[in-house]
Amino acid sequence: MASKLALSSTKKLNSGYQIPLLGYGVYQVPKDRASDVCKKALEIGYRHIDSASGYYNQGPSAAGIQAAGLPRSEVFFTTKIFTRQFPLNYENAHKQVDIALDETKLDYLDLVLIHAPYGGSDARKGAWKALVECVEAGKVRSLGVSNYGVHHLDELEAYIKELETERGGAGKGGVISVGQWEVHPWMTRPDIVKWCQDRNIAVEAYCPIVRGERFDDPKVKALADKYGKSPAQILLRWSLQRGYVPLVKSVTPSRILENTQLYDFELTEEEVEELATTDYSPCAWDPTVEPLDK
Repeated sequence: MASKLALSSTKKLNSGYQIPLLGYGVYQVPKDRASDVCKKALEIGYRHIDSASGYYNQGPSAAGIQAAGLPRSEVFFTTKIFTRQFPLNYENAHKQVDIALDETKLDYLDLVLIHAPYGGSDARKGAWKALVECVEAGKVRSLGVSNYGVHHLDELEAYIKELETERGGAGKGGVISVGQWEVHPWMTRPDIVKWCQDRNIAVEAYCPIVRGERFDDPKVKALADKYGKSPAQILLRWSLQRGYVPLVKSVTPSRILENTQLYDFELTEEEVEELATTDYSPCAWDPTVEPLDK
């Protein structure tokens, strides 16, 4: 059975905009290579670039759009706010959006995420309010969070209602469109995923191939052999079939291409379920566990 998913597949966000379901991530991509690798990814067919202020490469990453000869409207560009240089708060959220627009030379940012919940309740709320104002000013189209635990999400949802009352009605508190976490079969985060899915919030998955650490897993290897695919392709296909937006990262042209070759096979429902575990095995950081006051 041919898959209904395609490299061009998108999901409609709560903001009303469409997000491409496969993203190209630029974490740890050297600044002097970011433009070239993003250009290559876009030429291959990616239409979604995931950057961050803290990656220090958002400018050259965005330059790849023009280098690839694509209209701005065809590429979904994400950045994230929160760096050691600019701790999370209202003023710095505004500042980092303006810096991002200046560095990327883009007229608008498709998505801005709060990168992590560090800083305490007032800091998170202030940053969110600033981002809502950036949407109203036309600087940003969609908003979201990254690495929030359910307790952080509950806090934000309550604050959005407070903002609506304070600012004059429904929608005035902003809309959560996207959440980004480390998600893969050994880190399924059922509580967070359910929270988002109940609210139609897109779940982006970073480290979807677990940095290659699980390529020798017997279940992964068996599926790779069955379908004639690489372990990475099996894990990315799993992510897509779970309804996530996987963010893949490579600077190697052959792997950038390989990571898009996901649409000529389909895992069975049983295979998708059997690959998932109840493990808690992060391969990256996990700020979701931090208390509200940190």
